[in-house]
Amino acid sequence: MKYLFKYREMLLVVIIAVLLGVFSSRSPGFSSPSNLSNIFNDTSILIILALGQMTVILTKSIDLSVAANVAFTGMAVAMLNAAHPGLPLAFIVVIALGIGALLGAINGLFVWKLGIPSIVVTLGTLTIYRGMAFVLSGGGWVNAHQMTEPFLQTPRQVFLGLPILGWTAIVIVGVIYIVMSRTFLGRAIYASGGNPTAAVYAGIDVGRTRFFAFVISGTLAGLCGYLWVSRYAVAYVDIAAGFELDSVAACVIGGISTLGGIGSVAGAVLGSLFLGVIKNALPVINISPFSQMAISGGVIIAAVIFNARQERRRGRIILRDRGASEKIEGIA
Repeated sequence: MKYLFKYREMLLVVIIAVLLGVFSSRSPGFSSPSNLSNIFNDTSILIILALGQMTVILTKSIDLSVAANVAFTGMAVAMLNAAHPGLPLAFIVVIALGIGALLGAINGLFVWKLGIPSIVVTLGTLTIYRGMAFVLSGGGWVNAHQMTEPFLQTPRQVFLGLPILGWTAIVIVGVIYIVMSRTFLGRAIYASGGNPTAAVYAGIDVGRTRFFAFVISGTLAGLCGYLWVSRYAVAYVDIAAGFELDSVAACVIGGISTLGGIGSVAGAVLGSLFLGVIKNALPVINISPFSQMAISGGVIIAAVIFNARQERRRGRIILRDRGASEKIEGIA
């Protein structure tokens, strides 16, 4: 049991397994391979957004504009596809990535160059990007019959029992894992949030690192803009409304510290899957939408409390070890 509480990822795996067992007792088909595949596919966009949010939170920042980024980018590429149906899908995806990266870079520049707190910057750009989506579309919708078949159907095509959307999430998980564990940028992201002063002495530009974290978050949000529109076959101003909070919740549940420097790719993925299981299961057992919101909020608060206790305990261990070393030095 101590091992489970020491490693948040293992604890989450156990909790998710227990939840699947409980919900399967109420709905026998809930844990079937096909339904589990559907749950993962439904959660794929959240997983990608949570990974982007994770990179920002690790630098002791936050990105509240990711859902607005999804809305604007999704609207832009949907309108582009409707106006120019002959454009290759690969080109449209590159455009989505570019728009998302640009919006993320705007956030990063304000945080880096002007020193404005990230929560203030992204709260402002959240509204601005939503407004840009409204201005771009004139408040209108882009419906399924206006989009081309390749644009809509490519993420839905099934490969080895899982839609391309799900495989996209798996590829992104692999890429972000490599970036965070095998590159200088990944180590700089952890250092910038964990101990900014020490990071500066180590030659890391904390402001620039945060800028790149926002670019990564924005790029992944741009990709999600296309995936969201193709998944639900409609683009409108309010798509992904409130999804920025889900991405933060997935990170918090996954053990990523809001104080920066602590967390893992596995934690963000498992936190997203936890929310995905909850959101897919509650309607099955006839829980009302209002109760679902209360339950989700309670889970988030519990995760924050758990994180705070873990970090406080870790701090006590450090102080205890330091005190022991000072006693040894005094004896010597």
